[in-house]
Amino acid sequence: MSVKLFLVRHGETVDNAAKILQGQEQGQLNENGIRQAEETRDKLLHEKIDAFVSSDLKRSYDTCRIIAAPHGKADEIQQTPLLRERDWGSFTGKYIPDLEHAKWPDDVETLEHIKSRARNFLTWLKVTYPDQTVLAVGHGIVNKAIQSVYFNKPMNEIPKMGNAEVRVLIL
Repeated sequence: MSVKLFLVRHGETVDNAAKILQGQEQGQLNENGIRQAEETRDKLLHEKIDAFVSSDLKRSYDTCRIIAAPHGKADEIQQTPLLRERDWGSFTGKYIPDLEHAKWPDDVETLEHIKSRARNFLTWLKVTYPDQTVLAVGHGIVNKAIQSVYFNKPMNEIPKMGNAEVRVLIL
C-alpha cells in the first residue's frame, strides 16, 4: 500500500513579496499567489486526487481551496498543524534582508523539531490515506523538512520550492 503525495507550497503572499518572515502568521495570498494557485490547479486538473490536506494557516488553506475546487473537494480539506511553517519566534514579522547577520534568538523552532513534525506528517498520511492520492499544501521550510525525511538527506541538500510548486512523493 502506498500513498501518492502531491506536495505543494502555498502561492505567493503579500509578505513573501515584501520579504517579511511570516513563520506561523496566517498570511494573505496576493494577486500573483492566486494566479500561481490557479496555474497549479490547471496543471493538476486531470489528476485523480482522493484527498486534500493543508496547513492550518490561511495562505496554505486558500491555495488548497483553489486547487481542490474543480475536484469538488474545496469544502473537504483536512487541515493540520503538522504542516505549519517553521516557528521563527522573535524573527517573525521581520524584514528578511535585515536578518542576514543577526544572532538567532532561542525561540526559533529547531530543525530537529520541524523534522519530527515532518516524520509525523508522513506517518499520519500513510495511516489515514492508504492507497490514495493526496495533495498537501504546506510551506517552504516544512516542505523541505518533509523531503529531507523522505529522501534521508540533510535539509540543505533539498532544493527550495517556489510558490505553488508541486513535487511528487510515493510513500
